[in-house]
Amino acid sequence: MLSITILTDNTAGGRFLAEHGLSYVVEIDNEKILFDAGHSDVFLKNAAKLNINIEKEVKTVVLSHGHWDHGNGLKHLQSKTLITHPDSFSLRYRKADHTIVGLELSKNEIEKQFTLKENRDSLQLTENLFFLGEIPRNNDFENQSTSFEFADGSDDFIPDDSALAAIVNNELVVITGCSHSGICNICEHAKKVTGVDKIKAVVGGFHLKEQDKQMLNTVEYFKQNKVEKLLPSHCTALPALALFHTTFKTEQVKTGMVFRF
Repeated sequence: MLSITILTDNTAGGRFLAEHGLSYVVEIDNEKILFDAGHSDVFLKNAAKLNINIEKEVKTVVLSHGHWDHGNGLKHLQSKTLITHPDSFSLRYRKADHTIVGLELSKNEIEKQFTLKENRDSLQLTENLFFLGEIPRNNDFENQSTSFEFADGSDDFIPDDSALAAIVNNELVVITGCSHSGICNICEHAKKVTGVDKIKAVVGGFHLKEQDKQMLNTVEYFKQNKVEKLLPSHCTALPALALFHTTFKTEQVKTGMVFRF
């Protein structure tokens, strides 16, 4: 069985805190993996309310990419293995005002707190859970523009953006942080890495803002793949959420929720 516990997300559930960010506990094969850490200690506070002891129960942390709202919470952790793409430590900024969007901790500081494993390639974490590594950008409707730049002013398409894929009853559950690489690109790469073609569910930030060409093509992709459950959250804006709800009867993801597959 796979369970995904929402520790941090943009929307608060009940007695749980919320922030702009993402952090999940993924439990499979008798292991608990922390996927992202939000941007503060909210993930720890919500975990405590759920009787999850991150310090004792989690040995491995996976960082989906090097943005503040997914990784600044890492400063509240130590003595764990951290798995991420090597480009997660890039200096990066918003084009609009050149404000920082990268991680607060430097790579050197991270290496003092964690056992760091940098992977461009996919990595098998447990018998049925995979870190997808660098995502090939193969389709013609995702990742076509970016609002981010590197320190030298060149475009930052977030090459480090990655995700997790879990196999449950020979079907895939794809777990994504922000999908800067494109949620459909991620799903196709998950199929290749795992060798499993059937996608049962997709959970996480889809990075869709408007009901535009990318959004419409994404809806069509999920229809063609007959995905049973979609749980878009975090960086999926209201117009996109509305279309997902109309088309797939999706539910709103809130902190404190637990999804089991």
